[in-house]
Amino acid sequence: MTTEGELNSALSSPLPSLGDTSHSRLNEEIPAWRALLSGAAAGVSVDISLYPIDTIKTRLQSAQGFWKSGGFKGVYRGLSAAASGSAPGAALFFVTYESSKPFIHHRVLGSKEAMNNNPLTHMMAAATGETAACLIRVPTEVIKQRMQTGGYDRLSVALTHTFKSYGIRGFYAGYLTTVAREIPFSFIQFPLWERLKILCCNYFNDGQEIKPYQGALCGSISGGIAAAVTTPLDVIKTRLMLRVDANNVPYRGFVDCAKRVYIENGAQTFFKGVVPRVSWIFVGGFFFFGAYEKTKQLTKCLQSES
Repeated sequence: MTTEGELNSALSSPLPSLGDTSHSRLNEEIPAWRALLSGAAAGVSVDISLYPIDTIKTRLQSAQGFWKSGGFKGVYRGLSAAASGSAPGAALFFVTYESSKPFIHHRVLGSKEAMNNNPLTHMMAAATGETAACLIRVPTEVIKQRMQTGGYDRLSVALTHTFKSYGIRGFYAGYLTTVAREIPFSFIQFPLWERLKILCCNYFNDGQEIKPYQGALCGSISGGIAAAVTTPLDVIKTRLMLRVDANNVPYRGFVDCAKRVYIENGAQTFFKGVVPRVSWIFVGGFFFFGAYEKTKQLTKCLQSES
């Protein structure tokens, strides 16, 4: 039986330090080629496996309404556009994220503590990564969402018509809104993901490296929370990418779009599609971060052998 003295001693003992990751290697700098391959694997795995949920979310947010946009029919429409952009988009994000972390931590912030113990490092690195990745992600999203809502049946037609109608700028409709959505999302998701991995390492693995499924679960939790908070920005981004409302009246920028979305049905309109969005990102986060952690683990073996 535990004595009162032993109990008081246990309660007064310090919790494991969140920065004590000497055995977990969470602070190691990832070479660009490993981040590139791991990011590409992550992007392909989540976009292809959970594409139907993303289609349903897009149609729920469409100004034409769910059923007019296609309902449950053709939920894989636009998959070719998503697949062609998912790997390079995610690869570019993680290359930028992993490469910029040491520079931001040591040079920009001038921090002397462990790199994974500073949430500002992750926030700034994630913002940098998202800004770069959106150069690939936004054109992919524009074409994909127009195919999902019935605008085009074939990828070649979607590409040709968009270019002829709007030029290069047509592929970047909603770019700033997407970046404005992704940066707050990443500000929440990545520091939380990194911190959850440290907690998992210290409390469940005795300071040893986390397993891929643990990193995947941490990604699911952090992504689900971030998805719920940033849904209003996602709704506005979707409308801007689709360009017109239910009456085919074009949106004139972020503020105009936000006002008209609010007029439709009040504040609740900003949370259209929140359930499939959170579901997609929660489940997708498991695939995404699981594939990232597993590929990072495999490439580490290759790096050790070389």
